[in-house]
Amino acid sequence: MNKKKQIQRITLIGLVANILLCIVKFFIGVIGNSQAVVADALHSFSDTSSDLVILFGVKYWTAPPDEEHPYGHHKIESFITIIIGLILIFVAVAIAYEAITALMGKNTISNLSPIVTIGPLVSIVIKEIMFRATYKVGIQTNSSSLKANAWHHRTDALSSIPVLVAVTATLIDPRLWFLDQIGAIIVSAFIIKVGIKILFTNINDLLDTGISKKKIQRLEKSIIAVKNVKGVHKLRTRKLANYIYIDLHLEVDGQLSVIQGHDISEEVKHKLIQDNPKIIDVMVHLEPETVTDKKTRG
Repeated sequence: MNKKKQIQRITLIGLVANILLCIVKFFIGVIGNSQAVVADALHSFSDTSSDLVILFGVKYWTAPPDEEHPYGHHKIESFITIIIGLILIFVAVAIAYEAITALMGKNTISNLSPIVTIGPLVSIVIKEIMFRATYKVGIQTNSSSLKANAWHHRTDALSSIPVLVAVTATLIDPRLWFLDQIGAIIVSAFIIKVGIKILFTNINDLLDTGISKKKIQRLEKSIIAVKNVKGVHKLRTRKLANYIYIDLHLEVDGQLSVIQGHDISEEVKHKLIQDNPKIIDVMVHLEPETVTDKKTRG
C-alpha cells in the first residue's frame, strides 16, 4: 500500500470513528441529562474537520513534481498541518471559554443518569486507540499532517477525562459540579500548547528553514568518510514539510576524470539518502581540491 492510500485509509477510519462517537455521546448526553457529555459530543464532531482537510489535501501534496512545481508539492502538507494546528487552538480556546463562563455563572449539573459515564469512557478508549494507530502511520509515511491529526485524536481523549471525572463525581455528590470546568481549562491549556508547537514548526517549514548545525556537522562527517572525497563546504539544507533538500560543494582530486568525479558525487548522494529517508534530493557541485587544502592535510 502506497503512502497516499495509507494516509487516506487511517484518516477515513478516524472520520467514521468521530462521527459515530459524536452520535453516541450526543444521544447519551441528552437522555442522561448531561450538558458536559453533549459538549463532549460536539467536540468529537469538530474533529471531523481535520479529517476532511487531510482527505482533501493528501492527493495534492503527494502529487509528483511537474513543470510548474519542479520541487514537488510538499509545502501543501505544511499548509494543511497549520490549518489543523489552528483548529486545535480554536477548539481549545472555545472549551476554556465555556468552562470559565460556567464557573462564573455557577452553573450546576443535576438529575444525571448513570448512563452518562458510558459516553466519555468509550470516547477515551477509542480515541486513544485512534491516536496510536494514526501516529504510527504518520511515522511510517513521514507525514506531519497525519501526526498532527493523531494529536487531535488524543486531545479529544484527554478532554473526555474531565467530563468522565465530573459526571462521576456529580453522581456521587452534586456539589462537585465545578470539577468539569476546572479539568476542561487544564486540558485546554495542554491542547493550546500542542497546537502552537504544530503551528510554528510548520510555519518554519514554509519559510525553508534548514536543519540544525549539529545535524549538518553529522552530514559533513558522513560525506568526508566517503572514499576519494577531499572536502565539503557550502552545505545548505531546506525543509519541505517533513522532507529535506540538500545542496553542497564537494571537493575531489582535480586530476580525476569527469566520470570518476560523477561517480563519487553519486556515491555521496546515495549515502546521504540511504542514511536519512527524510532526504529526498541532493544537489552536488564538484570542485577540484585546492592547493591550500592539500597543504593543510599534508
